[in-house]
Amino acid sequence: MQRPNAAQYAYGSAVVVLATAALLLLTGATGPPGIAAACLAGLLLGVLVAVTMPGAARPVKTSDTPGASPGNDAVRVPAAQVGARADTRTGA
Repeated sequence: MQRPNAAQYAYGSAVVVLATAALLLLTGATGPPGIAAACLAGLLLGVLVAVTMPGAARPVKTSDTPGASPGNDAVRVPAAQVGARADTRTGA
C-alpha cells in the first residue's frame, strides 16, 4: 500500500473535524453514546476521504539513450546564402 501524502493527511483531518462538529450540532447529541457515534462517523468519513483522494503522480520512467542527454545537442548552423550563378563562376 502506498504511503499517504501531506494533502491526504490534511484533507482527511479537516473532514474529521468538520464532519464531527456538524454531526454534533445537527443531532444535538448530549449523552456519551451519541457523542461517540458522531465522533466515529466523522472519523470514518475522514478516512474515506483520505483513502479515495488521488495520490501523487509517479514520475515517468524514460530510457537512457546516449543522444538524449542534455548538453550534447548538436548546434545547427544555417548554410551560407549564395547568389544565383555562384556555381558557374570560375574565379578569374
